Amino acid sequence: MLLNGIFPPVTTPFYPDGQVYWKKLEHNVDRYSKTPVSGIVVQGSTGEAIMMSDQERKDVLKAAREACAPNKVLIGGTGVESAIETIKLCEYAAELGYDAAMVRTPHYYKMAMTPAAMIAYYNAVCDRSPLPVIIYNFPPATAYDIPAEVVVELANHPNLLSIKESAGNLDKVKKIYAETRHVKRTVTVTEQQEAVTGRMLHEAKQAVAVGELVPVGALGGKPSSAAVETVGKLKTRQKEVGFQVLVGAAHQLLESLDAGAVGAIVAFACPAPTACFEIYAACKENARAIALEKQQRIVDPAKTIVSKLSVAGVKYAMDLNGYYGGNPRLPILPLTGEQKAEVERLMANIKS
Repeated sequence: MLLNGIFPPVTTPFYPDGQVYWKKLEHNVDRYSKTPVSGIVVQGSTGEAIMMSDQERKDVLKAAREACAPNKVLIGGTGVESAIETIKLCEYAAELGYDAAMVRTPHYYKMAMTPAAMIAYYNAVCDRSPLPVIIYNFPPATAYDIPAEVVVELANHPNLLSIKESAGNLDKVKKIYAETRHVKRTVTVTEQQEAVTGRMLHEAKQAVAVGELVPVGALGGKPSSAAVETVGKLKTRQKEVGFQVLVGAAHQLLESLDAGAVGAIVAFACPAPTACFEIYAACKENARAIALEKQQRIVDPAKTIVSKLSVAGVKYAMDLNGYYGGNPRLPILPLTGEQKAEVERLMANIKS
């Protein structure tokens, strides 16, 4: 699965009493589907997954999948503390039609989280997950930072697709990128070099089943990287990619792309998906001056709203830009009036 681009880790909307506000979740996902982001992440840290019951996590995954456009890559947050429960959630996400599973590092028993334990955990999950796996490293929340050497070793597993590196350490991003360059994967992309999701292929094959003509051999064996495969109206080809490094800090997005990252899962993309995409797009087009300008515009807002004010800040910024944020679940408190005024000031020139 191609993971280039920007992925908002969508929030979970709640009613004032703390129950999930399903219609607003569907509204947000539908609106993200109309932006230039590459896909969405469901049940990550910004989605308050740690606050959810097992059934709520499943229900949120299902509701988001039903609201998401077929051409957007769907990544499900499936990481819990034990390998066996993580695998079960990966299997459930696969049944729904997700494209990849984002598995955060287990961290509760920190003294036991040795390199050997982490390697065993991720190898077990990757061996049994029907979805390709993304390591999720988020030291500010877990107080555990997976070593680069462990990531490099794990990157050789054929079902490990990527890492979301949210430590904010650019040297670590560079090290992982440099030391995994030997890893090669073949992914399916469109003629425009964009990701092809499982839902896109399913829809194309359904169209074929009801009578659309397909060129002879189009549904045959695996095509070469230069060949075009046609399923209904969908034309695809194969593309070689490496171990795909994603980052989690919008305020240093451009520097991270320069260091070898192919994209980002950033909370600031929840209220401002287009603003984040513009940095990625300018970088990809080698428009350096524009990329720097776009990056500088969001540095202070991203640092304050995401790093300082956390989920409550992200949700209020969403309210300002036409998404539904609402309040987080306790024990996270909503913003004070002073904090809201600060967010309003920072978001005044960032519309998305």
